[in-house]
Amino acid sequence: MNSVYSVFKFLVGFLLAIVLMAGASVAAALYFAAKLTTLPERPVFPNDKTPVQIAGAGPKSTAQATPVSTSSDAPSPQPLEPGAYRAMVTQPIGLILRDSGNRDSNRIGGVGYKERVVVLEESPDKEWQRIRVEDGNREGWVKGGNTEKVEE
Repeated sequence: MNSVYSVFKFLVGFLLAIVLMAGASVAAALYFAAKLTTLPERPVFPNDKTPVQIAGAGPKSTAQATPVSTSSDAPSPQPLEPGAYRAMVTQPIGLILRDSGNRDSNRIGGVGYKERVVVLEESPDKEWQRIRVEDGNREGWVKGGNTEKVEE
């Protein structure tokens, strides 16, 4: 009788251990599945103009809003060079700004989708365009065919 009771205790203990391990495994799997399905935080880059940065900038935010509201006034103080024209970026993911007109040149920044630029010149093969961003502080080369001329 004592041996039957010992075998019964062993079986109950063994089954209880299996159930506990299975439950812990399911809980761990659900925890990691929940962690993997949440979107990561959006990276913030120094040249991003996010609403949080503009709102938190204090007096600087009004200075940043002024060029946007007076972008139509920008042509009068700074006339376009001969052959230059105003354009808008049409590439949905934006463009890489480079220091010269080839793929192996250094990346010096980026230009966002629907951002207004001034096309200063094009390479002879029309593969690259030298642009200036309308805020006036960035200039470089972008891949051609990704801007659209805009009329004032």
